Amino acid sequence: MAVTAIIASTVVGVGSSIYQGEKQRQQQKKQLAQQREFNEEAKTRADEAQERSDVATNKANRKTADVSAVRSKEEQAALSGPAGTMLTGNQGVNPDDLTLGGNTLLGS
Repeated sequence: MAVTAIIASTVVGVGSSIYQGEKQRQQQKKQLAQQREFNEEAKTRADEAQERSDVATNKANRKTADVSAVRSKEEQAALSGPAGTMLTGNQGVNPDDLTLGGNTLLGS
C-alpha cells in the first residue's frame, strides 16, 4: 500500500510539473508575441519620426534659385550680340555654308 501511495504521489507530482511547464511555455509564447508586436509598433513610430525629421530638414534647407546669377548671364548674352550656341559662337551660322550648290537650303 505504501508503494502505491508513493507511485501515486509521484505521478501526481510529474503531472503537475508537466502542467506547470506547459503553462509556462504558453505564457512565454504570449510574451514573445507581445514583444514582437511592441517591436513592430516601435519600428513604425521610429520610421514616422524619421520621415517627419526629413520633412522638417528639407523644409529648413530649401534651395532657392540664384536669380542674380541668371540675370548676370542674361545681361552678358544681351551685351555680346546676337544669340549663338556653343557650336556656332555668337555670330551664328554663315548662310553660305548651308547651301549645297543650289538655290535653296536643300541644294536643289
